[in-house]
Amino acid sequence: MKCETILPGTECTFWTKNGCIFEGNSCQPVVEACEGCDRVVDSKIGPVCSTCPSPERKWSQGLCNLATHKKVEIATTTQKINPLKASKKASKGK
Repeated sequence: MKCETILPGTECTFWTKNGCIFEGNSCQPVVEACEGCDRVVDSKIGPVCSTCPSPERKWSQGLCNLATHKKVEIATTTQKINPLKASKKASKGK
């Protein structure tokens, strides 16, 4: 349904016929780590996340999975190759 309090007219999964069912009956303002994210929008209470009502919880476990301004760095490890097996593969022409 569409939110009628913080972001009027915006689709919200927490809005029901009885109003907002999220704790505190309202979205919470963004945290410092959210600055620069494309999902942050201005509202009546200040900047809020358009997809998550509680940004503080999203960042409590580390990187927010909805953040558009931060990327996850994947560490690549080089795999050790057994020289004996490598020479056998090379001799077979693979």
